[in-house]
Amino acid sequence: MKIMFFSINRTFLHFSTVAAFCLLSVNAVAQNNKKHLFPVPDQIPDTGKVGFPVMPVTQDTGQYLTLRQCIDYAMVHQPALNKSLINVDIAHTTNSINLAAWLPQVNATGNVVHYIQQPNNSISTGNTTGTTGTTNRSSYSNTFIPELSVSQAIVSPNLLYAAKSAPLLVKQAKQLTDSTKIYLVTSVSKAFYNVLLTLEQINVLKEDTTRLGKNLRDAYHQYKGGIVDETDYLQATITLNNSDTQLKQAKENLVPQYAALKQLMGYEAEKQFNVSVDTLQMMNDIRIDTGKQLQYQNRIEYQQIETRKDLQKQLTNYYRYAFLPTISGFFNYNLQFANNNFSNLLSNSYPSSTVGLSLSIPIFTGFARTHNVHKARLQEQLIHWDETDLKLQLYKEYTTSLAGYKSNLYSFEVQQKNVGMARRVYFVVNLQYKQGIVAYLNVITAESNLITAEINYTNSLFQLLSSKIDLQKAMGDITY
Repeated sequence: MKIMFFSINRTFLHFSTVAAFCLLSVNAVAQNNKKHLFPVPDQIPDTGKVGFPVMPVTQDTGQYLTLRQCIDYAMVHQPALNKSLINVDIAHTTNSINLAAWLPQVNATGNVVHYIQQPNNSISTGNTTGTTGTTNRSSYSNTFIPELSVSQAIVSPNLLYAAKSAPLLVKQAKQLTDSTKIYLVTSVSKAFYNVLLTLEQINVLKEDTTRLGKNLRDAYHQYKGGIVDETDYLQATITLNNSDTQLKQAKENLVPQYAALKQLMGYEAEKQFNVSVDTLQMMNDIRIDTGKQLQYQNRIEYQQIETRKDLQKQLTNYYRYAFLPTISGFFNYNLQFANNNFSNLLSNSYPSSTVGLSLSIPIFTGFARTHNVHKARLQEQLIHWDETDLKLQLYKEYTTSLAGYKSNLYSFEVQQKNVGMARRVYFVVNLQYKQGIVAYLNVITAESNLITAEINYTNSLFQLLSSKIDLQKAMGDITY
């Protein structure tokens, strides 16, 4: 009985195998006899992962720039920064012009006069005999009086104000340069990370296209073999086309992103370069001390408003002490030439010289000084409220960037785990599909989850790096 049962089972298994084979053959014939025939997928892209991050250009320029090198290049070639540096030199030169009045002022003048109608009065030449008294000479129709005058400022409210404001004006110009440098470091870093983000997305999409190309070939051969129907092949084709479209879009988006980076760097548009990064170092640099408190004095904006306050105080003091006299010393020397015959005009001269002090006291100016003092103090109040508003803005910027960094750090850690799980799920589901356990829809879902996890991971990484830059800027820790 046992032997007989075993023989019956073997006969049943043999019959089942033959029936299944016949069914597959009929299905294959039916598939091959359909009107809609699909071509063999010979043009499947089969690109491997490009080394991260390398610019996908048709011609390798051989020049690779790191983030530090891009920033250093911008510090030399960026037009806005160079203009701010020139403004510092302009501030120095302007101060030299304003303070030049402290030095002796020497002027030479001369008047040549021909009298058409001679006056009745005579020319006074002063003491020409060495004794007291004057010698009067008759009028001459031709005179030439050259004069040399020298003046020296001793006390001047205008010059005192210029002297005290000079270092503050230079400081203000330098702070504007520092602000431009901080902007460049922040902007170049973000533009650099945007390029890296697109490059890594291209790498991810290349991997995705490679996997989908392999899936399409498998689905095609299974379809031709009658194992699956045409829907698997069509779904694989659609998925591959979508991935290839995303890859094309990412490559096109890379061009304007490189142009934006070049503009911030001051890099020549005609030249090309690749970006390079130490991935391990970049991953180590994503963390920052979030327990550090905001120090307003570290922000360049706060330093600039403090300089404005100092300049305004100097202006207020200038109006307060505008009642002080202006005192200067002078020395004048002139030669007087006179002759009725113009050709002999320079034959005789009558020199004279004077020395003295000049004093100017503003007694009444229509209350202009009082009004100016009141206006200057009102302007000080405006700057005070600007400082209060600035502190609120800086605190808001700090809290916003800190919250953004913390949330992006959490998202990065989660997405990092999701990528590992999505790869594992795709591997298992793809293996199950090849063994005929699950439908191709499961593979598409797993593939979609994998590409989404990889893209999200890439986005979270560079969002985290950008938020770190924002936090460093908000804390005033940007170095250049």
